[in-house]
Amino acid sequence: MFDIRRSLSRKGNPYDNAVVESTNRLLKKELIYRNRYTSLEQLRSDLNDYVWWFNNQRLHSTLEYRSPKELTEQGLVL
Repeated sequence: MFDIRRSLSRKGNPYDNAVVESTNRLLKKELIYRNRYTSLEQLRSDLNDYVWWFNNQRLHSTLEYRSPKELTEQGLVL
């Protein structure tokens, strides 16, 4: 559905996954913990909406308060 691929950190390097852990924390804080899901379909729909919002509208402090879409449209690589 989202073409997500699992990636494991290199042995002895716990910082490889820092971005993923931060993203997972935000997903839980901004979506999962704020809602009570009674169906898998509703969860999937909300996740799809969240991923679109996260990439297209949400301003990221690490990107100088720009969205990932805005950054890539400017020709910058994430």
